[in-house]
Amino acid sequence: MRFAFVTDELPRPGSAGHLAFNHAVIAWLRGQGHEVVILSVRARLRLPVERYDFGPVAGRGLVAWRGRVFAGSLGGLAGILSRLGVGLLPASWASAVRRRGRRRGYGVVDTVLGAFVGPDQTAWCAARITRLKPDAVLIDTVFRAPVLAHPALAGLRSVILAHDVFYLRHLALVSAGYRVHPAVFTREMEARLLELADATAAIQPEEAAVIRRMCPDKTVFAAPMPALPCKRPPGIERLPDRLVFVGSDSLPNLDGLRWFFSEVWPRLRTWRGTLTLDLVGNCGKALPSLPEGVNRVGQVKSLAPFLHRASLAISPLRTGSGLKVKMLDYARHGLMTVATPVSLQGFAADDQAPFVAAADAIAFTNAVAEQLRANRPGSAERRALDYVTRHYGVDKSFAGLAGALNLPRQDRVGTVLGLGEAG
Repeated sequence: MRFAFVTDELPRPGSAGHLAFNHAVIAWLRGQGHEVVILSVRARLRLPVERYDFGPVAGRGLVAWRGRVFAGSLGGLAGILSRLGVGLLPASWASAVRRRGRRRGYGVVDTVLGAFVGPDQTAWCAARITRLKPDAVLIDTVFRAPVLAHPALAGLRSVILAHDVFYLRHLALVSAGYRVHPAVFTREMEARLLELADATAAIQPEEAAVIRRMCPDKTVFAAPMPALPCKRPPGIERLPDRLVFVGSDSLPNLDGLRWFFSEVWPRLRTWRGTLTLDLVGNCGKALPSLPEGVNRVGQVKSLAPFLHRASLAISPLRTGSGLKVKMLDYARHGLMTVATPVSLQGFAADDQAPFVAAADAIAFTNAVAEQLRANRPGSAERRALDYVTRHYGVDKSFAGLAGALNLPRQDRVGTVLGLGEAG
């Protein structure tokens, strides 16, 4: 079968949870012999030329050739070079420049929830899909859903990958005092967008239930991120005083880290001055200053060397929605995680889950100290790996998606290839 996958960022592991999930869906379909063509509605490259050999891709403002993707316009090239230049600045300067640049496109905001496709993007995408003649189209979030309203796509089977219930995410961020683009995003607005598709894949069961109430006449199912166990190789030892956090520079990650550094980290360092924390992903670069003992690691090709060396993971998020894919990455690498209640939303209930809930600073400090004092890497690893095996196998995660895409029955089970990591 042939599928079109509509997005505005190239799916890849190691940079953000939603991109890792998109990568996993495409890898799963291709692993069963189906064709998936990625249609990117706008140019969002990190470099003027990027190696990207993850199957066929077409993009508005992009040129794909022999496993590489090129910026196809002077405007796109200028934007990439500008972002690269900003990345060379000190963190505090870079943050100020990014805020100013964001102001030109969105006004004075703290974060951008998403950018809707415009008429030109919709027309380009509809023309590509019409020529492609796919069996179905997958839409990356409601912000690309307006493509489905194009008359040329009437009758085409379609599934929206929701990633979040965005009106709830919007409400949480606004309630926390942040300025968000779009300024208004209601339940009714999101429901109208979701109803443009035949089916919606929610990232976790609780959000699937919310969307069913929003769209009672549509097919809604949960499709959580699969998690394949990645055992620690022989000879690699966990460092007893090392913590780890994996995250992009999204506002929920940065907000949670600021709280952790203000309220928890000083207490932990007073208790044990040898503690260190590795920040993997763009989160560290986005923070102007870091306390003593915290290391900026940045983006990495593989999380395994860092997650196999750490003794404990943390997830101090105070706002957000969806499923925190980083938590599955921690678990599939054999790590226990101390996490806030927000971080734990949507995970499979299990009294042997590798998560320790901590709702406030004192509880978080005590939980980290208790886990490090216990120093049971073998039993913690077995607990974490058993959890993802029980609840986040590929067949279980993508069963609803297989039905919504009308895959042949023999293709509804199998091994996923090339599952990525979250950032």
